[in-house]
Amino acid sequence: MMDLKKISENLNKLKYPAIILLVGIMLMLMPTGTKRSEGGKAGNTDFAELLSSIEGVGEAKVLISESGVVVVCKGAANAAVRLNVTNAVRSYTGFSTEKITILKMTEQ
Repeated sequence: MMDLKKISENLNKLKYPAIILLVGIMLMLMPTGTKRSEGGKAGNTDFAELLSSIEGVGEAKVLISESGVVVVCKGAANAAVRLNVTNAVRSYTGFSTEKITILKMTEQ
């Protein structure tokens, strides 16, 4: 009977720290609703302008999703331009090169 009483007292001492720990774990597991692309369309436009300033890129459009990045630009026919754009996108987004696609923009 004494062992049961000691166990009960010990559990009472740990009750509040255990509750705080469980609430903390639940808060960490809750989705935040934020996406990997931080600026939405405005951020994509700003990034497209930045990419356009790289030598040889020309006009650029950017689509950033949770699964990757697509860049369409006039200078994509040049391998050096594609490499520079890929490196810039990788640095900005953190995506690996396998998730970055650079395409040549059609002449309009």
